[in-house]
Amino acid sequence: MSEIHPDVVLTDRSGFTFWHEDVLRFADLDRQNHVNNVTFATFCEGGRVRFIDTVARPLLGPGDLFALVKITIEYRHEMHFPGVVEVGTRLTRLGRSSVGFGQGLFNDGRCVATAQAVVVLMDATTRKSKPFPEDVAIELRQLVAVRG
Repeated sequence: MSEIHPDVVLTDRSGFTFWHEDVLRFADLDRQNHVNNVTFATFCEGGRVRFIDTVARPLLGPGDLFALVKITIEYRHEMHFPGVVEVGTRLTRLGRSSVGFGQGLFNDGRCVATAQAVVVLMDATTRKSKPFPEDVAIELRQLVAVRG
C-alpha cells in the first residue's frame, strides 16, 4: 500500500501540520489492560474525518461524500488509560477520485502507531466515485507536497 513519498516518515511529528486530540477512555481497554487495537482505528477515523471536514469539505458541494476503501495500521507501542492520543494527519497521495492519508498516533511523547488509508470521493446520488473538480485537485495537491 505504500504509495507515499520515501521522505515522508509517519513516525516523525514534524511531518504533520494537521492535528486532532482524543482522550483515552476506560472503555477502550482490553483484557491486557491496554488500549484495544480496534480503538486505534477509531482514533485514525477521528483524525481523517476532522481533516476532511476542516480542509476538504469546504471545497466541495453538498452532494459530495467520502468513503474509506482501505486502511492499514502498524501498531508500535501500547497505550494505557488514562491519557490522551494526538493524531497527526496528512495527505500522501492525490488520485483522480481518491486521496491517500498518512497518520501518526502519539501518546506520552512517542509514536504508538502509524496508518495509511485511501478515501474515495463519492457522488451522494449515484453512490459511485467521481473525480475531484480541477480547482479542488489543485488545492489538495499542494497539501500532498513532501514536508518531511
